[in-house]
Amino acid sequence: MKFISKEFYHIYNRGNNKQPIFFNDSNYLFFLKKIREQLLPVADIVAFCLMPNHFHLLLHTNENSNTKRKSFGSKPMQELPYRLGILLSSYSQAINIQNKTSGSLFQQKTKAKILCAEVNGGIENYLENCFFYIHHNPLAAGLVKNLNEWIYSSYLDYIGLRSGTLCDRSLFFKHSGLTITDIIGRSNTALPEEMIQKLY
Repeated sequence: MKFISKEFYHIYNRGNNKQPIFFNDSNYLFFLKKIREQLLPVADIVAFCLMPNHFHLLLHTNENSNTKRKSFGSKPMQELPYRLGILLSSYSQAINIQNKTSGSLFQQKTKAKILCAEVNGGIENYLENCFFYIHHNPLAAGLVKNLNEWIYSSYLDYIGLRSGTLCDRSLFFKHSGLTITDIIGRSNTALPEEMIQKLY
């Protein structure tokens, strides 16, 4: 898809055939390092959640995200999808070396959903709902009994239990109008299924 500058996006992908993509702590940390290297030049990271077999990112694109570059056979491509491709390709290569495997680690196409009510034909607060949905994933999957226990998401940063520097928390608070108390109060509540479907 074509990215628009200064918009919020839900970006996600999963392991090929739903296979695991993270196998140990160092894999999660390496993927976060790749996110920092590849995506911060073209977008602000608002929230993330890394799950054993998939990942979710909430991004806000900047003016560099839709810059065109020649790549992959000299076909013009926007900077953000190009960098996403580099991120997943380099991570996949590292995992294949680690596990002595070959082939595709991720599903073929990484998906991106613009979180804009005007574009989506509704008045729902897509940014806020996507934020809560992303962070709720470990609880919904039964990996933890409390979101404080899952360290591979930005939830701990937002509630003040960790001082990570990857996410631009001020950007989310500015655009959502929410407070830390709001986040803590709502995080353990699942979104209605019909709302979740609108985030994909």
